Amino acid sequence: MLWAVVWTVLVLAAVSGAVVLGRRLWRSVRALLDELRRASEVAARLGEQAERLEAAARASAAPTRPTLFDDPAEVHGRWQAVRAAAATRREARAERHRRTYAAWQRDWT
Repeated sequence: MLWAVVWTVLVLAAVSGAVVLGRRLWRSVRALLDELRRASEVAARLGEQAERLEAAARASAAPTRPTLFDDPAEVHGRWQAVRAAAATRREARAERHRRTYAAWQRDWT
């Protein structure tokens, strides 16, 4: 009789432990599936964004081709435009640096 009670308690404890373990496993699997679903949505959005950026880069990129046999005046004109744009960017960057340094000096004095 005593062994029947011991075995009954052991079986009930094992079954209850299996239920608790199974419930935890089920919740973990559901959470994993939710995260996988969210990750696939993010990956899809990332792919769409990459396609848009690639299309924008292709649309805005200047055509590149060999210029060895082009008219020298035309090539010189293009280089002058590139140099002018670079000079404009360089001046804007220098101005930003001057403002930043002035702000730093104001803060330190």
